[in-house]
Amino acid sequence: MATRLCSLRRPITPAAVSAIAASILLLPKKTLHAEAPPEEHLARKPIYDDLALIRNPPKASSNTTPTTSPTPTDRLASQIRHARVFLHARTAIAEDRFNAFMSTLLTHERSFTQTIASLAPPPESHERVMPGALYVLIAAMAGSIVSRNRNLLLRATVPFTVGLGAAWVVLPVTMRNVGDLVWKYEERVPVVSANHMRIRGAIEETWRQTKTRAEATRKWSDERVRQGREAIEGWVRKGR
Repeated sequence: MATRLCSLRRPITPAAVSAIAASILLLPKKTLHAEAPPEEHLARKPIYDDLALIRNPPKASSNTTPTTSPTPTDRLASQIRHARVFLHARTAIAEDRFNAFMSTLLTHERSFTQTIASLAPPPESHERVMPGALYVLIAAMAGSIVSRNRNLLLRATVPFTVGLGAAWVVLPVTMRNVGDLVWKYEERVPVVSANHMRIRGAIEETWRQTKTRAEATRKWSDERVRQGREAIEGWVRKGR
């Protein structure tokens, strides 16, 4: 067995090498073309599905419209936006109403101050309100003292009448301004203004008749006094 193996391992002779080289040189040269396998066979399939999706992403079809539902964050943002719009609208309405209320309040305050200032007498009238008001108050208290033992009607009307008369005597310009202001407000109610005019007309007529009768009485008394004096003077002359 060992002898057979040794016989198989004999060295190659130079003549064999020369024969192989001559055959290679003498043979015609021809290019060999190898056919490449298709790409789908060369591309190996990945082990993980994510890598497959990255390499071969799905193609979106042009005829289908993607429909996406709003996320919770989008819904929360929408609700916050609606709440902000609602709050801003209500705040604007409240601000407008407050500004209108303040404007109305300032208008009434300005009108009140101007009305009070218009009741004061002008400087050229030399009429002072403060001492005159004290005199009117004292006159009203005197009327109340006088009528304290009378009935309820007199106790209610006498102080007011005495005070009003004293006001017209002491503060005529101020009372005229007050009367003009009262008449301005009474003109808004026709019934009240008509009754006021009727009562004022009756009072003025009564005052006119009173003045006329007082003047006639004064003239009659002066005439009687003059006649009596003349009679006395005549008796005195005759007695002399």
